[in-house]
Amino acid sequence: MIRLRRVSFSRGGRMLVENADVAIAPGERIALIGPNGCGKSTLLGALVGEVSLDSGDIDAPAMRVVRLEQHVPGGDTPAWRFVEAADETLQAARRQLLAAQAADDGMALAHAHEALEMAGDAGAHARVKELLAGLGFSELAAEQPVDSLSGGWRMRLNLARALFVPSDLLLLDEPTNHLDLDAIVWFERWLTRYPGTVIAVSHDRDFLDRIAQATLSFENKSLIRYAGGYSACELQRAQRQAQQQRQQADQQARVAHLSAFIDRFRAQATKARQVQSRIKALEKLAEIAPIRMERGATFTLPDPGDSPDPLILARDLDCGYESATILRKVSLTIERGARIGLLGRNGAGKSTLVRTLVGALPALAGECRPARSLRIGYFAQHGVDDLRDDDSPLSFFQRESPQSRESSLRDELGRFGFSGEDATRPIGPMSGGEKARLVLASIVRTRPHLLVLDEPTNHLDAATRDALTDALADFAGALLLVSHDRYLLRSNVDRFLLVHDGRADEFDGDLDDYLAWLQKGAAAERAGASAAAALADPDSGPRVDRKEERRLAAQRRQQMHEQLRPLERQLSAAEQRLQAIDGRLRAIEQELSDPLVYRDAQRPVTLGRERAALTQEKETLELQWLEWADQREQLQRESA
Repeated sequence: MIRLRRVSFSRGGRMLVENADVAIAPGERIALIGPNGCGKSTLLGALVGEVSLDSGDIDAPAMRVVRLEQHVPGGDTPAWRFVEAADETLQAARRQLLAAQAADDGMALAHAHEALEMAGDAGAHARVKELLAGLGFSELAAEQPVDSLSGGWRMRLNLARALFVPSDLLLLDEPTNHLDLDAIVWFERWLTRYPGTVIAVSHDRDFLDRIAQATLSFENKSLIRYAGGYSACELQRAQRQAQQQRQQADQQARVAHLSAFIDRFRAQATKARQVQSRIKALEKLAEIAPIRMERGATFTLPDPGDSPDPLILARDLDCGYESATILRKVSLTIERGARIGLLGRNGAGKSTLVRTLVGALPALAGECRPARSLRIGYFAQHGVDDLRDDDSPLSFFQRESPQSRESSLRDELGRFGFSGEDATRPIGPMSGGEKARLVLASIVRTRPHLLVLDEPTNHLDAATRDALTDALADFAGALLLVSHDRYLLRSNVDRFLLVHDGRADEFDGDLDDYLAWLQKGAAAERAGASAAAALADPDSGPRVDRKEERRLAAQRRQQMHEQLRPLERQLSAAEQRLQAIDGRLRAIEQELSDPLVYRDAQRPVTLGRERAALTQEKETLELQWLEWADQREQLQRESA
C-alpha cells in the first residue's frame, strides 16, 4: 500500500499540490493526469525520493521501484545488450560467476549458479528479444549499436529497460510518445499482465482507458481520485461539477435568505437573538466554488476558401533517398475535403511519403503533381527543433511577416494561447507542447487548403489535444494525418492508407479493424481463402440430381449445427461469466475509490488481489472466447 499523507510540494516557488491524501493499493494501475506543469513528473520524483516534499509524508513498503528514464541513451553497445545491462542484479550474478570460475572455487561456483538462477539468467535473452520485438525492433535493429539508432528508437530502449528489470512499482512518464500504434497495442497488453503497481503519466486517452483502473487528477492544487481511465474520469468530473454547481446554487439561495432576514430585522430588539443566530450561521457558511474544467488553448483553424480539386495527384510514385527506395508504385489522389490517415509501423515510410507529397523530398520515380494554386500547411514531426531559442513567438511571427502590424500578429498568437506577456517571452524555456502550438499557429496563417500533420500531438497535453481535435473537426480543408493518437484519428479521419512492406495501399476498414488486424493478422482471411480453395470444383466429378443435392445440403447443415451447438454453449457461458466479472470489477473499483475502505489496512489488499485474479481470468476468457468465435465463423463459412 502506498499512502500520501497531507502531502504538499512546489516548484520554482509555485505551489503545485497542497495537503493531498491518496492511497494506492498493491497491483493497481493508476493514470496520473493534468495540464503541463501541474506537478505530475514532480510527484513521480517524490515517489522515488528524488524530490523533497514541502510537507507531509509518503508511506510505502520496501519494494523494487523502476522509473522510465527520460534522457536519450548512447554508446556503442548493441541494443539488446544495452537493455539486458539494466538488470544490475543479473549483471552482478554474472560477475560473481566469472570470479568464481577464475578462482576455481567449487563452493563459490555453486553460490554463483544459484544467484544466476534467482536472477533469471536462463530466460533473460529470450525476454529481451520478446520486449524488443514487441516494441518494434527487428532482429537486425536489435543488434545495432545504440548510437546508430535515431532518438525515438533510443527512447524505446529506455522503455524496454524499464520493462526488463524486475519491479514491484513501475513509474512511467509519457511512455507512448515514441511508439507507433503497433507497439502501443503490444505495450497495453504487457501492462495488463504486469503483476505490480503502475503509475503512468500520459496524454493519450485511449492508452489510459485501456490500462488504468483508477485515475489521479491534478485539480486546483489537489489530487482527486476517480475510478477508471481518462474517459471515465472526464465523465465523473463533469458529474461532480454539475453536482457542485447545484450545491453552490442552493448555498447561494440560503445565503440570500439569511441576508434578507438579517437586513429586515436587524433594528428590531425582539428579533435580536434570531438575527445574531443568522449572522453566525452566515459566517460559518462556506462558499462552494464550482469546479472549472481544465482546458488548453481553444483555437480555430481558418477557412481555406475556394480550393482546387484534386489537390494532389500521385501516380506510380517511388519515395525514398538516393541510398534507398522506401516505397514503390504509390498511387494516391487527395481530393478537396479529404480526411486521410496514414497507418503503419514506425520506419515503414509514413513520414517519407508525407515529405514527398509536400515536396520536401524529390520523387525517385513516377509523378507527384500538386494543383497549381495549392496551399499546404505542413507540420513536420520534428518541426519544433527548427525554432530559435532566443526568439519570442512575436518576433518569430514578425520575421515571417515583416509587413504585418504587431496588433494583427498578436491577435493571431492569442488565438493559439500566446496572449499578453506570453507573446514576448523566449521560446527556449517553453515546454514541448507550447512549441508545438506555436509551430501549428505559424503553418495555419497561410489558410492552407491541405493540412499535413506528422505526429502533431507528441508534446501536447490532453486538454490541448482535445482543443486540436475540435479545431480539426471544424476545419473545412483537407487533412492528411500521421498520428498514434487513436482519439485524434477516430475524430478526424474517414479514410486510411496502410504503409507496409514498401507499399502504401488503401486500408478497407476503420481504426478498430486496423487494431484487430494488428493483433490477429489476416488469419481469418487466410482461413477463408483456404476453405474456399479446398472446396471441390463444381464442374469436376460426377453430377448429382437436385434431390440428392438437397439431401447432401441438409446433411451438411445438420452436421454444422451439431458442431456449432457446443460452441454456442461455450460462447454463451463465457459471455455470462465475463458480464459477472465486469460487474464485480466495477464494484471493487467503487469500493477502492471510497476513502473509508483504507481504514482497514487489510481490506484494500484483499480487494487488490481479487481484482488481479479477476483481471487475469477475464483476459484468459476473452482469448478463449475469440478462439471459439473464430471456430464458429470458420464452420459457418465452410457450410455456406
